[in-house]
Amino acid sequence: MTAYWISLYREITDETRLAAYAQLAGPALTGAGGTFLARGMPEQTYEAGEATRSVLIEFDSVDAARAAHDSPAYQEALAALDGGAVRDLRIVPGI
Repeated sequence: MTAYWISLYREITDETRLAAYAQLAGPALTGAGGTFLARGMPEQTYEAGEATRSVLIEFDSVDAARAAHDSPAYQEALAALDGGAVRDLRIVPGI
């Protein structure tokens, strides 16, 4: 069953660290089978919506998304981020 990695950036505290993370994270996640579906600021928000950077990545399964997160390549990206952003990251199974 398809799964979605959803990341919401509540706060960006260091643009340089975020850029270093992005350089490593993109290849790590696509290399692990992820497909980026959306990335950027929202065009519109409703209800309690916040105007925060959002990323949506599709994986073949929850297990594949977990494996991507736990991979050495992605862990290297997280080390580069090192507090450069406060994020809410979740993996949600598809319907």
